Amino acid sequence: MQQPTTVRKRQKAALQLQLAFLASDRHASKDTDTPVKKPQFHLDLWCFFTIQNWVLDFGRSIIMILFPLQWFPLNKLIVGDYFHIAYNVITPFLLLKLIDRSPKTLPVSAVYLCIIAFVMGASINLVGDSMNHRLLLSGYQLHLSVRENPIMKNLNPPSLVDSFELLYYYDEHVGRCLWYIPFFLILFLYFSGCFTVLKVEKRMPQSAWLLLAPSSLYYWYLVTERQIFILFIFTFFAMTATVMHQKRKGLVPDCNGLFLLYSFSIVLILLTVWVSCLWNDKILRKKYPGVIYIPEPWAVYTLHIRDKPRL
Repeated sequence: MQQPTTVRKRQKAALQLQLAFLASDRHASKDTDTPVKKPQFHLDLWCFFTIQNWVLDFGRSIIMILFPLQWFPLNKLIVGDYFHIAYNVITPFLLLKLIDRSPKTLPVSAVYLCIIAFVMGASINLVGDSMNHRLLLSGYQLHLSVRENPIMKNLNPPSLVDSFELLYYYDEHVGRCLWYIPFFLILFLYFSGCFTVLKVEKRMPQSAWLLLAPSSLYYWYLVTERQIFILFIFTFFAMTATVMHQKRKGLVPDCNGLFLLYSFSIVLILLTVWVSCLWNDKILRKKYPGVIYIPEPWAVYTLHIRDKPRL
C-alpha cells in the first residue's frame, strides 16, 4: 500500500517541477525577445515633422511676403492664420503617432493632458500672432516693448496700452507655457523609451543625417523666437541625464533617440554662435534685460534689416 502512494508523490513532484521549468522558460524567452528587436528610424514621421514645422510654423511669416497683409481686410483671416490653424491640427496628430511608435509604454493620461494643453496654448498664440502681423503693418517695432513703441504712445485713452500688454502677456507667457511645456515633455517621454542594448544598437541611417540640419535649425528658431531657452536647456539636460542613467544598465539610444539628442546638441551650438554675434548690441540688450540674453530673430530683422536703406 505504501509503494503506490510513494509513486504518486514522485509523479506529482515531477509534474510541479515541469510546470515551474516551463513558466521560467516562458519568462526568459520574453526577456530575451524584447531587446533583440532592431530599432527602425521613423523616417516618415520625422520628415512630416520637419516639413510641417518649416512650412506651417516658420513659413507663416515667409508667406506674408508672397501674400502681403495689404491684400486682405484687417478684420479677416489671412493666409498665415490658415497655416497656423493647420499647424494646430496636424502637430498634435503627429505627436500622438510618435507616442504610438514608442518602444516603451508611456502613461496615457499624461500624454492626453499634454496634447490638450498643447492645443490650447497654440490656439492662444494663434490670436496673438495674428494681431502681431497687423501691428507690424501699422509700424509696430518688435525690438521695443509695448509701452515704448511709438504707435502705442499715441493711443487714446492711454489705458488701451494696458489691454495690449495683457494681450502680449497671454501670447508670450500663458500661451507659450501651455504650448511648449507639453511639446517638449512629449518629446522627452518619447526619448526616454528610445534605448536598446549595445549589441543590437543601430546607428542613424543616411536619411536621418539629411534631416538633422533642417530639424536642428528649426528648433534653434523655436528656442530663440519663442524665448523658451530655459525649457529647452532643462529638456536637454534631462535627456543627457537619461543617457547616463541608461548607460549604466548597458543601454544606449537607438537611431530615433540619437536623432533627437543630436538635434538638441546642434541647437546649443547655434545658440552660442547667435548670442556671441549680438552680444554688444545695446538696443537688443535693452529689449532683453534679463540674465539670459537671447534676441529674437524677427526683432533683429526689424532692427537691422527691414528698415535698412537699400543701395
